[in-house]
Amino acid sequence: MMEPISFTNYSWSYRGIDGAVSVPELRQARVILQNELQELLSASLSPIEWYQTVNELHDRIARKAVELCIQGMVEEGFGQPPVPYAFIVFGSSGREEATLWSDQDNGMIISDIPHEGKGEYFAELGQRMTDILEGLGYAKCEGKVMCSEPLWRKTLASWKQQLSEWSSDLNWEPVRNLIIASDMRFVAGEQSLAEEWITSFYEQFRLVPELSDAVLRNTVKHKATLNVLGRVVTERFGEHAGGFDVKYGLYIPLVNSARYLALQHGIKESSTLKRMERLTSLEAVPFTLLDACQRAFIAALKFRRSTPVVIQGNLQNSSGFLDEKQMKQKQIHYELRDTLGLVRRVHRALQRQLRFAERRRP
Repeated sequence: MMEPISFTNYSWSYRGIDGAVSVPELRQARVILQNELQELLSASLSPIEWYQTVNELHDRIARKAVELCIQGMVEEGFGQPPVPYAFIVFGSSGREEATLWSDQDNGMIISDIPHEGKGEYFAELGQRMTDILEGLGYAKCEGKVMCSEPLWRKTLASWKQQLSEWSSDLNWEPVRNLIIASDMRFVAGEQSLAEEWITSFYEQFRLVPELSDAVLRNTVKHKATLNVLGRVVTERFGEHAGGFDVKYGLYIPLVNSARYLALQHGIKESSTLKRMERLTSLEAVPFTLLDACQRAFIAALKFRRSTPVVIQGNLQNSSGFLDEKQMKQKQIHYELRDTLGLVRRVHRALQRQLRFAERRRP
């Protein structure tokens, strides 16, 4: 049986964030704390504890950013939010797996309570939030998964309709949006809106049985990482030549696998490790597969925070690649190769499951 993951809350370090009264002050608090966290890489924190601490940091920054945003809107005559709302996150933040350099992936759920000006108010709040977060060092999402975008900022009723539309169209793009949505996590505002959203999300999988197979089709596609001889495939060209893409070659395939298995079994956790724990406790998936998945994922978290970091505007950034120099270190190379072997086992099991599902289809 896999051991449950124990989480430690390092609440000692967040005073600067909670007490910030302006965006520059909040950004400075982030710079100080992330420098401390980078030092803890080689200190006493395990990879899991380190990620939990980093994500608590991001959550507190987001909650303070919402507070400063609304304060600014009140001062400029927009007033307080006219109806309840929830600020939510997706992507690695939704899974509580964001690094110190992760970009924005967020959205908003707005109450259905009637109010004439609420559309304009939350459009303004959404735009200000993404701008403030950018000022705090969170790059805007290239895929535009942000609360400044109408697609990711809706009333609860509109969200329910959107989830239903995505679920009834099994083409790649709607299923991709549904997969993004599956990692949703509440951060600030009215939590009951997020809870009702989650109920509606999982209802789609009950109403549309073919949805799990559609998610699986999207899940089994990822770049080759081991060649036929079992050697690690590195980048051949470009600025990362000789390096290895940790995010898309190792981390994302495992995230996708655990997500699919969790959705298939109605597990509502958004964290990859918590999804694996629930799958284990339900005995829903063969233990050997889940054990391989968890061991590979913990290694992936470690590799992900080990990629070279550059400092830009006092904040850290990383390409997500292990560089050529790191790949020449025997210990890194061997551990990566062994981990990718585990990933290949998981991936092949899911490919077999997809072939079986497609043979069953009329």
